[in-house]
Amino acid sequence: MDRRRTLKAALAAALLVPAARARAAGEDAARPPAPVAQALGEARLAGDGDLRWFGLKVYTAQLWVGPRGLRPERIDAEPFALGLRYAMRLQGAAIADRSLEEIARMGFGDADRRARWHADMKRVFPDVAAGDQLIGVHAPGRATRFFHNERATGAVEDPAFAGAFFAIWLDPRTVAPRLRDTLLRGAGDGARAAG
Repeated sequence: MDRRRTLKAALAAALLVPAARARAAGEDAARPPAPVAQALGEARLAGDGDLRWFGLKVYTAQLWVGPRGLRPERIDAEPFALGLRYAMRLQGAAIADRSLEEIARMGFGDADRRARWHADMKRVFPDVAAGDQLIGVHAPGRATRFFHNERATGAVEDPAFAGAFFAIWLDPRTVAPRLRDTLLRGAGDGARAAG
């Protein structure tokens, strides 16, 4: 039983281990999931990549941006969405715990605010199975909305949460810099992305 618990904890910790594989342009060309299309209008895939831990695929991440793109140094200024399609079963509480560890490591929020964010994440992150997708939608200055397999699971109302949460993947201090690079490779505005 301890071995099984240790494996589950290790896999939960793998949420952010720095190993990613970028897909070639055009491979698995994706249409935005419905919540992304509704939130961003003309959404386009900026980049995607796999997160692996000791060779095991944990999830595939996708960053969706609107027509104006996304400047990584100002992730609070534009709408975007981040989707994670899981390759294994994970408990929602473990995803929330690991997310909070990264938010704290990067120094976002004080202890009280992080405690509220943690409670919110535990509320909106369901358990996932292989093939399930969680999507977080950022709307500047408003709540961050979450979806599980395109069904709404809830929102975190604190606008400051978005910068802290999405920094897990998009901040230069991420523990997964190669994944960050693949997600942001086409995030510039439409003119730059096309050129």
